Amino acid sequence: MSEDINHDRRRFLSTASMTIAAAHLGMMGSANAQSSKTKPADLPTVKPGTNTSFGPLKQIDAGLLNVGYAEAGPTTGPAVILLHGWPYDIHSYVDVAPLLASAGYHVIVPYLRGYGTTRFLSSETFRNGQPSVVAIDLIALMDALKIQQAVLAGFDWGARTADIIAALWPERCKALVSVSGYLIGSQESGKIPLPPPAEFQWWYQFYFATERGRAGYDKYRHDFSKLIWQLASPKWNFDDATFDRSAASFDNPDHVAIVIHNYRWRQGLAEGEPKYDDLEKRLAEGPVITVPTITLEGDANGAPHADGSSYAKKFSGKYAHRIITGGVGHNLPQEAPEAFAKAVVEVDGY
Repeated sequence: MSEDINHDRRRFLSTASMTIAAAHLGMMGSANAQSSKTKPADLPTVKPGTNTSFGPLKQIDAGLLNVGYAEAGPTTGPAVILLHGWPYDIHSYVDVAPLLASAGYHVIVPYLRGYGTTRFLSSETFRNGQPSVVAIDLIALMDALKIQQAVLAGFDWGARTADIIAALWPERCKALVSVSGYLIGSQESGKIPLPPPAEFQWWYQFYFATERGRAGYDKYRHDFSKLIWQLASPKWNFDDATFDRSAASFDNPDHVAIVIHNYRWRQGLAEGEPKYDDLEKRLAEGPVITVPTITLEGDANGAPHADGSSYAKKFSGKYAHRIITGGVGHNLPQEAPEAFAKAVVEVDGY
């Protein structure tokens, strides 16, 4: 879940006939397609849960990984990359992707390291979950797909990853949609004690800091993740089938190692790799994001999150903040796909 509570603090975390399978096409060959001329109001309406699956997934070697991803829309369209968080997966975008594809976007929805069909190319590679490394994975994926620049959109780990790329490699990020705002933090900020009510909400991180927590998450990862879903989205009445589709991605052989290292690293309880120290040092300074950005927040987000006014100054380009109403929780793109897709189209037009 998202981890930054204040500026640089941790935070917790189509119509019925429209399907992605019809939109699946070949590999993107154009690095910089023109912006979509679609207006947010022109998108079809969609009821959350209309779509239940993607078309056949694709795999590509990119950096240290063989990445599994869903693809939709014309390969000549402007690129949009949608990034999931923990404990979620690409199905957070199962309704968003066809909406954007219908508007002419080339949509890529990858499994992050440790999820779904994404695998490490070498058994010798350290299973590193630190934030800068996840961002480097995405740069490698863009290179492999010959995408020079894309609109990046995400929530939770995905929003943090998109924020990092927008901050460190703005030439690769045309525009940004970030749920819960500015999520770039550091190990030092992760060590700062919080008031007791806030610390209480990080119970799972303290659990993960122990060997019992690692073993418990490994043994009960599905039940654990369902509990997080319920706490983070208290008004989202998802059914078992919806959860099970995403939970299957947690059976990845590297999932537990990546998740545990990510949270331990953020608390300064696990070492990263020295080759990424310079990147983490830059991120610890809280770099301002200059690309056009829309930040989103659900009105029923059960995960700790900052008020939008606390991070607005972290975005120096054209910027807007939106509160999505209707009992929308932490998994905003799956709970409010139409609002999320409209934000992508809107920010692309900035």
